[in-house]
Amino acid sequence: MKLLVGLGNPGQKYARNRHNIGFMAADEIIRRHGLSGPRTRFQSEAFEGAVGRERVLLLKPATFMNESGRAVAEAARFFKIEPGDIIVIHDEIDLVPGKLRVKTGGGTAGHNGLRSLDRYIGPEFVRVRIGVGHPGRKDLVAGFVLKDFANADQEWIEPLIDAIAQHFEELAAGNAALFSTKVHLTLNPPDDSDDDASGGNGDGKNK
Repeated sequence: MKLLVGLGNPGQKYARNRHNIGFMAADEIIRRHGLSGPRTRFQSEAFEGAVGRERVLLLKPATFMNESGRAVAEAARFFKIEPGDIIVIHDEIDLVPGKLRVKTGGGTAGHNGLRSLDRYIGPEFVRVRIGVGHPGRKDLVAGFVLKDFANADQEWIEPLIDAIAQHFEELAAGNAALFSTKVHLTLNPPDDSDDDASGGNGDGKNK
């Protein structure tokens, strides 16, 4: 079983905040893969189902961001899930908006949700980092992530979240590199136009 966690704060007040992009991605995964729920379980909204060949428990913690680790640890203990089988989707201010990175382990970089997870389950979980940009100064970060995305951000949010959900089966199966590649190719499809130097006529000359 894989435990998937979208990080965010509960309630409509926070629904479109930059800090809630983990919830947004989780919602699309639930929709696309038909996960059942929600059930109130593990201090969270909990959803369950199969993604490919993997059984998945998806949590949207109701504890608020800075206590997310309590909810995740409770579910992990109940199902005996190791940190390496826990996948956490979260906002990342150190990446430009729309950039996606996946890694296992690492620091918290001041992220309250990651800090809580590190305290309760240790650092060796899988992180799906979604770039939301940086306000430019450290003292502005808290206000920045707790503000709604700009309308213009929808141009990258919706395609990225859709691609994450579309290819999540690869990540659930443990194929992080393939997941990242497929998301990238979905968002940046190769140019199939025949613009090579030969012009396609076999003699090196353009017609």
